Amino acid sequence: MADTQETESSGDQPVLPRTYGVLLGSDTAPPKMEWPELVGLTPDEAEKKIKEDKPRVQIQVVQPNSFVTMDFNQGRVRLFLDTSGKVERPPRIG
Repeated sequence: MADTQETESSGDQPVLPRTYGVLLGSDTAPPKMEWPELVGLTPDEAEKKIKEDKPRVQIQVVQPNSFVTMDFNQGRVRLFLDTSGKVERPPRIG
């Protein structure tokens, strides 16, 4: 006797999108990783707004023409400043 198995066709069941780190159907937004709206602000203003979103991150202020390490740190946000002392690039986690 040959065993036969019935398989359901993929047309019978909907295909759900794959998402990682977010529950399907939840209304929560993914965690913020970058703050482009802070370009042009002072470091103090930018730090205050970042701390509202991520209170546990460490803020590092990087002066113009300074060297930084290339390691990725989930608990760090760097504020790269221009020569006038304003945020030059969008701050981001890392």
